[in-house]
Amino acid sequence: MPISIRLPEEIEHRLNELAARTGRSKTFYATEAILEHLDDLEDLYLAEQSLIEVRAGRSETIPLEEVMRQYGIES
Repeated sequence: MPISIRLPEEIEHRLNELAARTGRSKTFYATEAILEHLDDLEDLYLAEQSLIEVRAGRSETIPLEEVMRQYGIES
């Protein structure tokens, strides 16, 4: 699915330079950057949402000791 993004002038210049020096497309590098950070962003936002649910009393936590005991992990 095509997307369009506006980049700050300095970032666009750096991206153009990198693409020109390496012979790869700007799209290649934009995709690489997104893939590199997408997992981290998903983890961050999902963790934040989970914290909101716990603080609002809509979700419960399990003590680490209980999880370790369930899976036979010694501390």
